[in-house]
Amino acid sequence: MHERRLEDPDRKNWLPPDEILAVLDLQPGWTIADIGAGTGYFALPMAAAVRSAGHVFAVDASPEMLVRLRERLVEAGLANVACFEAEAAATTLPPASCDCVLLANVWHEFDDHRAVLAEMRRILKPGGKIALLDWRHDVEPVHGPPIEHRISVESARESLAQAGFSAAAAARLLPFSWLLTGSS
Repeated sequence: MHERRLEDPDRKNWLPPDEILAVLDLQPGWTIADIGAGTGYFALPMAAAVRSAGHVFAVDASPEMLVRLRERLVEAGLANVACFEAEAAATTLPPASCDCVLLANVWHEFDDHRAVLAEMRRILKPGGKIALLDWRHDVEPVHGPPIEHRISVESARESLAQAGFSAAAAARLLPFSWLLTGSS
């Protein structure tokens, strides 16, 4: 059921991956971490953006999601994505290995934002980008979790600042989501 929602073709209408990735300005040769990668909604287009010289670390706590992601990678003929079964606060990725990390629609699921952000700082290269994408709390939940499980962009911005990330760029509001970026 959850997998079907993640791969719903209509999702591209209200959460266009190309628009999100354009904001991140991914460069060929970069190493990107997709935290909470699911079935690869962002990992696949990120792999194309960084090209064969780049790498994507797809991290997810669900082995079932990673099985489907691996199938999709084979179908797409992408060889520059490595899958890791791990929690966001303990990714097992090498220190200072990533140019950018994306946490898409998972911020509201974490109990310990400090631990997650400490791990993101650990895996990011100096000056690396962080991007948090999550559900707006000021719109009816047509998609995503109930309102009471959502976190405001202001709260996320404060968490980034407290964790030592640069002043986060202004949030970009999509129909159901906000996007916040900063750097280590």
